[in-house]
Amino acid sequence: METNYFKDYSPALGREMECKLYGHAGRPVIFIPCQDGRFYDFENYKMTDAWAPWIESGQVMVLSIDTLDKETWSNKSGDPYWRARRHEQWMQYITDEMVPFLRGLANERNGWEGYPGVIAFGCSLGATHAANLFYRRPDLFDGLLALSGIYTADYGFDGYMDEVVYQNSPVHYMANLPEDHPYIGLYNQKKSVICVGLGNWELPDSTRQLHSILQSKGIHTWVDYWGYDCCHDWPWWYKQVAYFVPYLLS
Repeated sequence: METNYFKDYSPALGREMECKLYGHAGRPVIFIPCQDGRFYDFENYKMTDAWAPWIESGQVMVLSIDTLDKETWSNKSGDPYWRARRHEQWMQYITDEMVPFLRGLANERNGWEGYPGVIAFGCSLGATHAANLFYRRPDLFDGLLALSGIYTADYGFDGYMDEVVYQNSPVHYMANLPEDHPYIGLYNQKKSVICVGLGNWELPDSTRQLHSILQSKGIHTWVDYWGYDCCHDWPWWYKQVAYFVPYLLS
């Protein structure tokens, strides 16, 4: 499996950021690690093995990036106003820096011109961020695989709410999406998957809440609930990748 390591200064974050690319060609995927995770978690936790059939065959190339959760969602003793805005800087880092970087690589390696979108993928809090990216920016993201996420900012901000927290809380902003919003058509042109188990350490309530909102808006995300044996852990996420990725790539 071809791998490439990158370290560059991020203007949005005012610091150097690291990432790693797996694969030589195919559709671009951004992997967002679990809570407080690092870019090397994709490899260290063997998610590379789960994606290997599509990476090695040149169907996808996966860019694994760093989180900023320790400064934002996990920093419960910090000022929520500041934490929310730091998180928004990280979102800008992804949309304004990482997406163009990955799209450029995908176009170069595949011989494409102007490839339109990136698949957002994450597990646990990484799924939260991936879904937020997809629903906020369907102009940039053309697929979603969100496994075992929590889709309300209450998880990180404990009931604190302002305009920046709101725009990072899918159950809040999607509930207020107008029925004729042009994004609905964009969502339905793409393939998106949200999955959660009902077993140990899973928190399916916000998935059910978001599912109801999506249904009410006519948004065709595939929301799937796995059984009480399905817990919040890597072995189940490997199985879900094997199950859902063929759908996303079809």
